[in-house]
Amino acid sequence: MSIEIRVQADRIRQYLGHLTLQARSSLLVEIERMQLYDEDISGFEIILSELRAEFRKSGQPNNRVGNPSRYFFKPIEALFVDRSPERANSGQISRGSLAPIWEWINHNLLPSMARDYCEGMKHAILKDDKHEAQLIVTGFQSKVVKSLEAFLASERGIADIRNGLGKYTGSRASFDDLKRILLALRLRDKIVAFNDGLPSKIGDLEGDTLAKVRRLLDPFASDRPEAMPFALTMVAKRLKTPWQLMRLATKMVRSRNATEIAAARYAISVPMVLDHLDDRRIELNHALKGNRIPVAKDILIDIYDIEHALRVRVDRIDETDWGRKLAGIMAAVTSDLQTELKTLPGNLQHVLGSDTLHRHHAEPALLTSLVRKGYDLIGLGHY
Repeated sequence: MSIEIRVQADRIRQYLGHLTLQARSSLLVEIERMQLYDEDISGFEIILSELRAEFRKSGQPNNRVGNPSRYFFKPIEALFVDRSPERANSGQISRGSLAPIWEWINHNLLPSMARDYCEGMKHAILKDDKHEAQLIVTGFQSKVVKSLEAFLASERGIADIRNGLGKYTGSRASFDDLKRILLALRLRDKIVAFNDGLPSKIGDLEGDTLAKVRRLLDPFASDRPEAMPFALTMVAKRLKTPWQLMRLATKMVRSRNATEIAAARYAISVPMVLDHLDDRRIELNHALKGNRIPVAKDILIDIYDIEHALRVRVDRIDETDWGRKLAGIMAAVTSDLQTELKTLPGNLQHVLGSDTLHRHHAEPALLTSLVRKGYDLIGLGHY
């Protein structure tokens, strides 16, 4: 993103921040309505992106007009993540893949049917006819599933898909997202039912709460084991403490032996926690680059908490592939700290870079003390 675009985005965020929630919601609806009528919305793209991101992240309800593509993907939206296609794991679908995949469906896979679908959906949406819209969506989803299955049944078809997607995205990993979308659409009703059955927030995945999640998860995993990572992604999104996802595996075995945990039904929850840890590493790096020290402090505490949880709950993890990935992530954290903290003023490089921070129980108090001292050193007072 260029400096000019970044400045423009900052100004737009500032402007939107002065509007009431209702005003922001109405603005989003109006811009999306303009899209439905194929009106020119050039100049509104950043506003549209900011508003969509706000409502998506906050979880606030919003009576949005929607568009045909959003209705098409809606049953599986619980699987969408903001990770890049290259970083999305087997239970996730990158939001970055949705636009190119939708373009490929419209222009390559089923162009005539896609045009009919979009026209029919526009009329149904504008009439607010939810029943008709659902019938149109379900019918088109089924056609896309059948067509994709036919393409993926041959090497020639796979090559055609890859070449077609290449016209709309530079990421070859979007092909993997397309396959996950196919599987998810086959199971759309099960995915919606499972997601609706989960608690809205899971404060602690333990005891009765863990048992309730297992009662939902076990039948899903038994019926379609290849889709089990989807269910774990939905659970992880509800967790207040995401690393607790690994308890689905570690609580199923009598010991903390890594081999036994790796053989457990939900063993994939451990590498999914490692993916989350790597996401936090990237967030830490961004916070450091922006000199947001208090934010970096909180992220670093979380990183060390996750590392501690993995090492405590999986014996001899260093001897496993999980342990090697964990070591690589933590080495990257150290490298990022050493690189970025050198650019901070005064002695702030010592605030978050001390080896003593790895002593788990001392981290929160020590970090707070070091950050406060660092701020005092550069004359900013208390953070």
